[in-house]
Amino acid sequence: MTLAELQRGFLDLLLDPSRDPGTAFDADGAAGLAVYRNAYGAQLVACLKDSYERLWAWLGDERFEAAAYHHVAGHPPASWTLGEYGIGFAETIAGLYPDDPEVAEIAALDWALRRAFDGPDASVLDPASLVAIDWDEAVLRFVPTLDLLPVHTNCGAIWTAIAGGETVPAAEHLPQPGWIRVWRVGLQPHFATIETEELAALQLATSGMSFARLCDRLAGEIGVEAAVEKAGQYLAVWLQDQMIAEIA
Repeated sequence: MTLAELQRGFLDLLLDPSRDPGTAFDADGAAGLAVYRNAYGAQLVACLKDSYERLWAWLGDERFEAAAYHHVAGHPPASWTLGEYGIGFAETIAGLYPDDPEVAEIAALDWALRRAFDGPDASVLDPASLVAIDWDEAVLRFVPTLDLLPVHTNCGAIWTAIAGGETVPAAEHLPQPGWIRVWRVGLQPHFATIETEELAALQLATSGMSFARLCDRLAGEIGVEAAVEKAGQYLAVWLQDQMIAEIA
């Protein structure tokens, strides 16, 4: 047996506890392998607990660990850093809880906030610079940690209550599908539930459309006066929330 074959076999045995070690390990070696198996799985589950803390609280120890070990069995680490091991766990959760969509949405929010925390730094636009902006040509550039998540449940309220140690509401379906925007201010990730109209404006703005064209698009949908008011409101909120890095 070559070293590469031995290493491949060792990894297969770690990933599949039901696999027969065969003749590769004697009795003492098999006992040591069990230690490695336990440590391997426990370390990856600990990574998931760190990245999905609110999901862990929502599911409880037993259900979270069952889901985590299920994920570990089919998803060996694929990156140089365990900080990325949580990629795809929300999809695993969605498959395990198809009748409870809030579970996967809490997981997706947990992961988006973790990615925002780990995301690249960016300067934030100084509102004082707005007086020099040519709004006919202005294009908004948002912080790179901005992310948009579709939601169908009150997962944001659940997440906030868990994080604040408050009474956690029961899971509910939203009357209409909604969206959550996630971003980072300084070192602190933030999120906010937004209306469909703000989502549409954000999608246009992040596509590279100029602010003037964005206003024109809104005017065609809701009228000139309403469009000016709405665009001004969105710009004020995005500036206040420190989501805009620059205006080009």
